[in-house]
Amino acid sequence: MAETQNWVPLGIDTNVPSMARVYDYILGGAHNFAADRQVGSQIEKLVPGLPSVARLNRRFLGRAVNFLMDQGVRQFLDIGSGIPTVANVHEVAQERDPAARIVYVDKDPVAVAHSQLLLADNENAAIVQADMRDPETVLSSPEVKRLLHWEEPVGLLMLLMLHWVPDEDDPQKLVATYRDALPAGSFVVMTHVAKDQIDESVDQAAAVVNRSKSADQMHMRTHAQVNALFDGFELVEPGLVGCGEWRPDGPGDIADETSMNMFLYAGVGRKD
Repeated sequence: MAETQNWVPLGIDTNVPSMARVYDYILGGAHNFAADRQVGSQIEKLVPGLPSVARLNRRFLGRAVNFLMDQGVRQFLDIGSGIPTVANVHEVAQERDPAARIVYVDKDPVAVAHSQLLLADNENAAIVQADMRDPETVLSSPEVKRLLHWEEPVGLLMLLMLHWVPDEDDPQKLVATYRDALPAGSFVVMTHVAKDQIDESVDQAAAVVNRSKSADQMHMRTHAQVNALFDGFELVEPGLVGCGEWRPDGPGDIADETSMNMFLYAGVGRKD
């Protein structure tokens, strides 16, 4: 792929990998650079089942959005939405209700640029360029103010995001800040790398990411640590489980290799 294609936003250093673009590469996307592909290929060699994990995460996203729709949620805040691929939140939600409202948030300029193109004709969806660790900027953005009605329940999505937040940035407090802004009846949806379900190869893959030039550094957490991120929410059944084990409803929701189903913890919590 030529690095000078017209989809590249001005000012992007294509030599610095971004985890949003590495994820795009792992999913088989085309909006990534050589630096992203180098990191992606290195970690795929260490963890050959990683594309399966990425697909399981996307399948869980669809199930969770449909579950929230079943609970009457019609507006979503997707933190760390990444580069658009198949079955995005607005596609899943608006297929059931065209009036459903979605705000995406990402800090990666490529993810933002492509989301803007995808959503150009969609009055009920928008993208905010911001770091999730700056909730004030996210929550006060014009897009959030226009589309999200705080007297109604909101679906807050944080998939594959909180393991990029180091302990010193207090991820539990960060989630609590977003939680406190949500009205009663809202939900949070999370996936997080499962520290106590992985082997040495995943530690090696995390080390590849953390040695790269990327500002994104991986911080894996145990079941108890991820469970603590749901403080103030009531976990819905089946609780915090492996991503492939959260209410699967089809063969594509579960990987053949058991360990891949447990690579990520997944959960949905409700704010009373």
